[in-house]
Amino acid sequence: MGLRKLRVYTGPETEPAGLSLLGESTDQHGVRVTLGEILPTLADAVASDRTWLTDFEADEVTISSDLYDVLQAYRHFRRPGA
Repeated sequence: MGLRKLRVYTGPETEPAGLSLLGESTDQHGVRVTLGEILPTLADAVASDRTWLTDFEADEVTISSDLYDVLQAYRHFRRPGA
C-alpha cells in the first residue's frame, strides 16, 4: 500500500468576489475591509461560540474614534442596572 500525502486546503487561489480591499496595507499580514463585510461573519461566529475566536482575542484592531465612542456608550447603557 502506497503512502498517501495529505494537503491542507486553504481556499481558492483567487480573491473572493465579496471581499474588497480598501487600500494597500503597510503590514504585509493585514487586509483592510469594511466593518459591514466582516460583521455578519463575526456575529455568527460569536453566536455559535466558535472556538477559533479565542485564537484572535488578543489581536488588536484599529477602529475610528467615532465608532469607539458609540461602542463605549453602548457598553455603558447595556450594563445591568443601568
